[in-house]
Amino acid sequence: MAEESGKTKYFALMEMLRDEILSGRIKPGEKLPSENELAAEHHISRHTVRKALDILNQEGYINAVHGKGTFCSERMGHMRQSHNIGVITTYISDYIFPRLIQGMDKVFSANGYSIILKNTGNSRQMERICLEDILKKDIDGLIIEPSKSELLCKHTSLYEKMDSFGIPYVFIQGVYEQMAERPHILMDDCQGGYLVTKYLLSLGHRSLLGIFKADDRQGRERHKGYVKALQEAGILYDPDRVIWFHTEDRGSKPFLMTVKLLDRHVPVDGIVCYNDQTAVKMIHTLKKRGIQVPGDISVTGYDNSSMSREEAFNLTTIAHPQEKLGEMAAELLLEQIHGVPETESHVQTLIEPELIVRGSCKAI
Repeated sequence: MAEESGKTKYFALMEMLRDEILSGRIKPGEKLPSENELAAEHHISRHTVRKALDILNQEGYINAVHGKGTFCSERMGHMRQSHNIGVITTYISDYIFPRLIQGMDKVFSANGYSIILKNTGNSRQMERICLEDILKKDIDGLIIEPSKSELLCKHTSLYEKMDSFGIPYVFIQGVYEQMAERPHILMDDCQGGYLVTKYLLSLGHRSLLGIFKADDRQGRERHKGYVKALQEAGILYDPDRVIWFHTEDRGSKPFLMTVKLLDRHVPVDGIVCYNDQTAVKMIHTLKKRGIQVPGDISVTGYDNSSMSREEAFNLTTIAHPQEKLGEMAAELLLEQIHGVPETESHVQTLIEPELIVRGSCKAI
């Protein structure tokens, strides 16, 4: 390799290898030729080759692995704009999630971006697998709904890897405690839990039952609102009147425990349910036992899903912005991608809840 335009041989080799990496001819994770092979091919010394590789290593283009060789850095897969956005949610096909994703897609499509969509089933193991897979793809950013967000994250190293790759990410509907300083958009679930509980209290209900999810942030916050409303009304909080459930037993525990309480003749005149899915199944459970809603027991939901509006349930619930939340998350991520300086509102955005009153509750 002759010197060109006054460039030293090692600098010319460095530029050539860097161009091949940036163009994609040398792919992320691909092994580079050895020092001896590069020296022979370009008619230069190993010392010259080593100087070129040292620069590329310092700038993060390559990684030297002892005993194995030199490899193109995995982060190079994220150096070029791909106009792909990763989106990882707990679920995809039902409930509020289709409209949430529609909101994201509306914003991203208008700005020339495509979505790579994955779901975890609210499994931390699946979240790790999804993150590992998404890191192998060319993405410019990520929106993620954390799985079991009330528990500590076990794979913070994958988020640290995204940071090292320069991939911005936004949490929605929850955020891990270890990453509370990362940008996130949430419902004000404490206020939502407060509003539904206060509404039942305003109708004269005093024997309330609360049902909340223990392994995500929404459940904890909605429970806090429930407690706040009881305290304001001067009603002593009774932990035996709260049923906690996890993702794995969400289809059985809330209803089994409610039936047990009713069988023990514990007075119940209102039930604050974690979400609309829980509320709908609760109404089915009560009706099977000859208990009328709202004639005997009032029931509230949360999320204003399509099922809440069905005539058979007519749920009093809390409005979830769904599509709007998706739009807000997409806009926030695009601001990060385009380098808009972060403000306090970029770190945490709380969406104010709205009470939707329907026929599943009545005054007593």
